[in-house]
Amino acid sequence: MSKNKLHAPETPATRFLRQHGVAFSSHPYAYEEHGGTRVSARELNVAEHSVIKTLIMEDESGAPLVVLMHGDRTVSTKELARQAGRKHIEPCKPEVANRHSGFLIGGTSPFGTKRRMPVFMERSILDLPLVYINGGRRGFLVGVHPHDILRVLQPQLVNVAQ
Repeated sequence: MSKNKLHAPETPATRFLRQHGVAFSSHPYAYEEHGGTRVSARELNVAEHSVIKTLIMEDESGAPLVVLMHGDRTVSTKELARQAGRKHIEPCKPEVANRHSGFLIGGTSPFGTKRRMPVFMERSILDLPLVYINGGRRGFLVGVHPHDILRVLQPQLVNVAQ
């Protein structure tokens, strides 16, 4: 079998989605190092706005948290800290994020993380009919309804997009 064949892997994220009764579609694609949501949107032929980034951040005490954001937007960490009731929030170093989530950077999913963390989701994600979010491996997104994310992760909704 050719190594170029793309297939949908079984990951902690897909197991989590099945366990919680979340319908999802599988979308493997050719991963590019440092390509981000621009590449995955291009490969899947979808708007980058509907590709959701899973960001692992930490507050002033080093406590980790998950932020879900549109692929074509950035997070105002100052506004996130204000809305989350924290003094300061910043992105984790890659190796720290990997330790908290159990996933490699570029393959981080909010589903099936190694440790339970509070989740913050940009409110406007709920306006989309379908989103594409990492399925727990580099080069693998899953298509889910945003209200299913709301149901299974129970995120705090925030308005922190820039």
